[in-house]
Amino acid sequence: MTNPETSMAVPATTIGVRLRGAFPVERWEATGFPGRWLGGCAMVLGPLLMLTGALLRARFHFFFPDQLAAYERHPALMATAYGLFAAGSLLLWPAVAVVAARIGARSAGWGLWGGVLVMFGLFARAFHAGVDHLAFQLVRSEGAGPATEAVAAGYGAFHVSATLNPAVLAGWIVLALGAWRTGVLGLVRATALGLTAALPIGVLKGTTPQSLVALAGLCAALVPLGLVLLREGPRPSRAAVLRWVPLTLVTLVLMVLLGQAG
Repeated sequence: MTNPETSMAVPATTIGVRLRGAFPVERWEATGFPGRWLGGCAMVLGPLLMLTGALLRARFHFFFPDQLAAYERHPALMATAYGLFAAGSLLLWPAVAVVAARIGARSAGWGLWGGVLVMFGLFARAFHAGVDHLAFQLVRSEGAGPATEAVAAGYGAFHVSATLNPAVLAGWIVLALGAWRTGVLGLVRATALGLTAALPIGVLKGTTPQSLVALAGLCAALVPLGLVLLREGPRPSRAAVLRWVPLTLVTLVLMVLLGQAG
């Protein structure tokens, strides 16, 4: 008689081996979660997307009435600017995770608190991005005047996410100090990373000279580190790239379609 457990386990094992061979995933030992490729790409793309979004809306006054009026006149431009900024902010979590892991390998306390504070603060930015989107939809349906009144009426109202606002400001400083003390970043790039604490946070915050300095510092600190991270290990084979890229693109398209379906 055949053993039913053995006959079922062999195909499953074979499928798993084939999938790992077709879509290889690098081990995490060197960088920790989420790995070298996601972390490195996020370090390069996240800050650049945020800076691009900030530059696109730089000609409009930063306070929310002006941002809503700008959306009414230039909806495509403002939607693109806020979308790029939000996408870059979301991409910062894998970047910060890898930086915190590298710091934590040499000093657990600095890596833990720097990473935790920044990531909690990024949740606050994601919440604000949702409020920004809703406010822009009010402009589309009601006009800039009523949308401004609605935002003004609720501005400063308590929400649990608001308690995280100080976390992202303090977190960048702690992360920068930890990166410098552990040698993950030199003094100049660690100082540039710390400048990110000056990036304004809140609902419908536009671009100021202060925010451009903060984002330039973020780019100066993370983009070179991300490029080094991507180059320091073995490159994937051409066959693996040709499999992963279409799969990633198809997955992103499906996520967009399903997300729009509600």
